[in-house]
Amino acid sequence: MTAPPPTRPAAVPLAPPVRYVALGDSMTEGVGDPDPARPNGVRGWADLVAEQLTAAHPDTRYANLAVRGRLLRGIVEEQLEACLALEPTLVSLYAGGNDMLRPRADVDALMRVYEQAVARLRGSGAQVVLFTAFDPGRDAPTSWTRPRQALYNEHVREIADRHGCLVLDYWRMRTLQDWRYWAVDRLHMSSAGHTHVAARVLELLGVEHALELPPTDRLPVTASPGVLKEDLRWAREYLLPWIGRRLRGTSSGDTVAARHPGYTTLLPRPVLPAGPEPRDAAPVPVLGV
Repeated sequence: MTAPPPTRPAAVPLAPPVRYVALGDSMTEGVGDPDPARPNGVRGWADLVAEQLTAAHPDTRYANLAVRGRLLRGIVEEQLEACLALEPTLVSLYAGGNDMLRPRADVDALMRVYEQAVARLRGSGAQVVLFTAFDPGRDAPTSWTRPRQALYNEHVREIADRHGCLVLDYWRMRTLQDWRYWAVDRLHMSSAGHTHVAARVLELLGVEHALELPPTDRLPVTASPGVLKEDLRWAREYLLPWIGRRLRGTSSGDTVAARHPGYTTLLPRPVLPAGPEPRDAAPVPVLGV
């Protein structure tokens, strides 16, 4: 008889002092959620989680080592040792999204590297939160990656089972299938999307929060796939620059540094005005790697 799969653990109550380190790429850096007052001009779900953790545990310390455009191996090579040196009690890891956009990505090989990193993080004693990949659906520019994203997700779930990690199942967050949760580049979450994910992470950790999630019908329309004028504008302002970087072998993160490489304390605060409404804003070339 085949043994039943291990049961993934519930969140262990966070014991102060909380030392939280966020690892990853643009999704964790906060791209898509602009805030000119913060490093790199973005906020993001990890900052929101850190703020709410501080509200619950005033001695919380937070570092964010994520950099946009990073591939999985780059995240492990650049961020893992720096993270371990900070002796965190809580780590979030989202890595591999940019690899899925590479035509010849070897998901099985990538996930062996991923598991080695997870094993070291768990071996340090930190509680670890992992993420499945998001289901882009059929209308997204990355819809062709769905089969490999599904394979990636199964690896993530199995690795979490083996090492006792928490998993935020991004794939099953159907609320985010609404384009109003996405930025104008159609690849990164909008401010509303980042807030939604932050709330889900806090709930996964068993931490009460005061994040406000506005009704969907009050959110601005930031992307309209299938509308010819919008599709042409998106291709000109985001897709073509992304293709150009691929041809040149460059990345949107080549000149970007980690936002919080050492510990800081974030208190809940409002976002300062970021400029025009999304449809009238100047394009920011941050699509992918």
